[in-house]
Amino acid sequence: MNAKRIAAFAVVLTVLVSALAFTPAASARIYVSGGVRVYAPLPPLRHEVVVVRPGPRYVWVPGYWRWNPYPRHYVWVAGSWVLPPYAGAYWVGPRVVYRYHHPYYYGGYWGHGHGYGYGHGHGHGHHW
Repeated sequence: MNAKRIAAFAVVLTVLVSALAFTPAASARIYVSGGVRVYAPLPPLRHEVVVVRPGPRYVWVPGYWRWNPYPRHYVWVAGSWVLPPYAGAYWVGPRVVYRYHHPYYYGGYWGHGHGYGYGHGHGHGHHW
């Protein structure tokens, strides 16, 4: 291989690895079922006012508490109108599940197919 081909291959490989490594979690189609051990239960949900929908395809994802590992506390993520990543997607809110008397945080994700997920730890998925 000459130097130009090696350089071109390196650029293509770098772009491919970067695209796969930095794909946002909200657009991921696969749910990884690994919880993170947390040190507190979910705080109560905050009351939110739903503003006018910006377009017919947008869906409301309610606000939720996200676990921040440093410095080990929850951070409120305000609700917002978003475009689902694919047809038939429904938002499954984050939840805390107790295993062996220890709380584990499971982040929210976009579900698909038939059925509803666990919305905010209360058993309500948001299906659109």
